Amino acid sequence: MKGPAIILVSCGLFEKKLTERVAADVSREFHYPVELRDCSLDISHFYNPGRRQYDANKLLHMISQRAPTDALKVMGMVRVDLYIPILTYIFGQAKLNGYTGVASLYRLKNEHYGLAPDYQLLIDRFTKVIIHEMGHTFGLIHCSHPVCVMRSSTYVEDLDQKNRHFCQRCRAELNRIEEMSL
Repeated sequence: MKGPAIILVSCGLFEKKLTERVAADVSREFHYPVELRDCSLDISHFYNPGRRQYDANKLLHMISQRAPTDALKVMGMVRVDLYIPILTYIFGQAKLNGYTGVASLYRLKNEHYGLAPDYQLLIDRFTKVIIHEMGHTFGLIHCSHPVCVMRSSTYVEDLDQKNRHFCQRCRAELNRIEEMSL
């Protein structure tokens, strides 16, 4: 594994099994160590009562301000419904070529859609969202390859159709970006 770690920060209660599985998959995909940390961030300040959702841009800004300085990248993990002003909802948000991102479990649960719970599917969806958003922090943009993790996902069905991995083109671009930063 390479030098500094990617840090996944739990903003709220998360099952250890879920966070450890996500951390292992992120580490495997990016070839960096991944650390799990908890935060005591009060996210109620980002709640918009008119939308009954949390403003992802404001939350991302706060995560950026409080991100550990010893990390390669930082991803905040939340369990609340996120939005940005131009979209009804989002699964995650990150700064392109930035340091931080945020991902939410809220709309990834089958129960949200009237379906039976599926814990493995929930972990798989959350992993894809985190890898996708982390890809943006490394400079990757959306990909048109149908199963690439960097393909845009508007609905959970989009998440279910793609892999947890980068396509060959995105992997090559990620490798190029990493080599330039050495």
